[in-house]
Amino acid sequence: MIEKKLPNFSKAAIVAVGSLVVAYGLIALRNQSLTVGFALLLGISAIIAPRMSLVIPRSKIVISFSDSVVFLSFLLYGPECAVIMAVVETLANCYYNKVSGRIKFAPHMITVNTFGAGLGTASACLLWQLCAAFTDLSSFLIDTRALITTLGILALGQFAASTFLASLILPRDDGSTFWTAWKRDCLAGSTSNFVGAGTAGMVYKIISYGDVFTAAIAMVVFGIVYLTYRQSIQQINSSVEQAEAAEHKRAEVERERRVEAEKHAQQLGWTLEKEARANKALRKSERDFQHAALHDSLTGLANRKNLGDVLRKLIVNYKNDPTVTFQVLFLDIKSFKNINDSLGHTIGDKVLMIAARRFLRLVEKEDTVARIGGDEFAIILKNVSSPAKAQKVARKIYASIVQPFSLSGNQINIDVNIGIAPCDAEYDTPEEILRDADIAMHYAKEKSDGPAVFTKELRARFLERIRFEMDLRSAIDREELSMHYQPIVDLMNGRLVGFEALLRWHHSEFGMIPPNKFIPIAEQGGLIKPITVWILNETAIQLAKWQKIAPDYKDLMVSVNISGKHLSNDDLIDDVENVLESSGIAPKTLKLEITESVAMENAEHTINVLNKLKHIGVQLSIDDFGTGYSSLSVLHRLPFDTLKIDRSFVYLVGENGENSEILQTIISLAKNLKMRVIAEGVETTSQLAVLQNLGCDYAQGFLLAKPKPRDETETLLYKTHNWLPEEVSGQFERATSNVSDENLPVF
Repeated sequence: MIEKKLPNFSKAAIVAVGSLVVAYGLIALRNQSLTVGFALLLGISAIIAPRMSLVIPRSKIVISFSDSVVFLSFLLYGPECAVIMAVVETLANCYYNKVSGRIKFAPHMITVNTFGAGLGTASACLLWQLCAAFTDLSSFLIDTRALITTLGILALGQFAASTFLASLILPRDDGSTFWTAWKRDCLAGSTSNFVGAGTAGMVYKIISYGDVFTAAIAMVVFGIVYLTYRQSIQQINSSVEQAEAAEHKRAEVERERRVEAEKHAQQLGWTLEKEARANKALRKSERDFQHAALHDSLTGLANRKNLGDVLRKLIVNYKNDPTVTFQVLFLDIKSFKNINDSLGHTIGDKVLMIAARRFLRLVEKEDTVARIGGDEFAIILKNVSSPAKAQKVARKIYASIVQPFSLSGNQINIDVNIGIAPCDAEYDTPEEILRDADIAMHYAKEKSDGPAVFTKELRARFLERIRFEMDLRSAIDREELSMHYQPIVDLMNGRLVGFEALLRWHHSEFGMIPPNKFIPIAEQGGLIKPITVWILNETAIQLAKWQKIAPDYKDLMVSVNISGKHLSNDDLIDDVENVLESSGIAPKTLKLEITESVAMENAEHTINVLNKLKHIGVQLSIDDFGTGYSSLSVLHRLPFDTLKIDRSFVYLVGENGENSEILQTIISLAKNLKMRVIAEGVETTSQLAVLQNLGCDYAQGFLLAKPKPRDETETLLYKTHNWLPEEVSGQFERATSNVSDENLPVF
């Protein structure tokens, strides 16, 4: 009985009833005399019979000669011996098959099989006894017909009992009936019972005859048949195994193909899923790319391209329908570079983002706000009919943007310049209207008086400025720049102590360009530094020549204006040293003039640079004093030698000396700071007289001498005369007649 799973109740019942039957057989067997033949039969049953069993190919049928031993025991020794023989044979057979690996037994199945075999044999014996009650079967010892009937009843009874028990306990997980399970799993087992019965009958007859020769012949025949059949069975089994191996191989190949197909299907699914994710990511990337292509990465506003696309459509719409108006605002954050330089670019970026959010809050949803680069923004106001209304919006934006705010512990104040360009039929491209809005913004920056609206006059001025800037870049090479020199006179004795070098530009097409027109252009265009270096070289070389004209001119000085752009650059120190080395003039005869507003713009840096220049030995002068709101706490730290009073204060002095209080204050302040004083813009004798009475040291102006070119100035140097007007100089000749040259003030 080969089982995989048995109900616990069935196991217990078979073992319990089988144990009683076996116990009864042992008790009955003990009362009988055990012969050598029975012991030999037990040995054959336990040792030889299990090894002689044959498995029918491709079936669950096992032809066992163990049943022959059981039936032979019945014929020779009775039912009790047959039951004991069946138990011993089954137990030995199960252990042999388990050890040899032919059969795998579930837990407790060897015990169940052993007692089940005893119960089945006992049932067969009981059936024979019942049949013997109706017919004479005990004559099988001499009657062959009775022997055949006995063996048939035993084989049939054992088969019926054993298969009945097996059918009860075999698993029927597929829901089959008892009869279906019996036919499928037990019917084929009858072969083993009937073959065993036939073998037992044959052996019994041989033993009954008692003919040794006949027994030997029978045993040889039986052995030959057995071996032949066994070999045939083995060959069949080998063929079956080969067929099964081939079938298994085919099944394995099919399985591998199926697994491979499933794997490919899975990989295909993964690939399709991956492709779907990639397509989704690609679509997202495309959207992100399109957004990035049209928006500023920092602020999220529209970028220049996006702005251009919107403007291009609006221009076309306006040309088709002039009632569809719009206005363009160009905005620039003032001094944004200072925020980056002082607080860092991270703070600067946050300031730009805050400004962007404020712009968005102050315009309508249909309007467009764009960042077009750096600290520059543009706003398109749609459906705004006039520049006046655009100015109103611009003032709202200005009022909001200048509100201070705190950022990372820093108090931030920002300001904006706003230019406005109204829609016009002359515009064909976005670049044109943005250009004009930019022009208006620069004009607003210059006048510092709120938003500015573009006009064609502004464009003409801007184009002129651009033209001048371009021409100014090559003015030195074209020798259009020249120096004029205005004398600086000592008010005590009327002697010439030096000149202020003044730059002039004689344009080849437009003639003489005023300095107040081209100097700001040079500063804004970054040209002032190379021009200043050229001025220093030109004036220093010229001064070296003039100092050799006469002994009185050996200490002649020249004063050169230094721009704020040059002062903020550390190259100024090297430029001055190079000029002194190349010209050979004494450092004290070169004076650098710095305006008050420039000196106070970055006081600490100015002090540092001026101290280095002072260490070189050059003279320093603060220019246009009184216009730059100097801090007295800083002014006394600046190493200036002279102070130049701005012409606006000199101009206020009346014919009788009125309005001279500011002059008196400035001169007193300079004296207290141990600085000499120069007054510029002296044009009347009354102004000159007041300056002399107040103790001003030096003066320059049209009253004394106008700025002149190099050649005319050199001609004046060869004339010995008093530079003061005659009506003024006579008053001082008497006052200074007793003063020696040694006591004259140093310029």
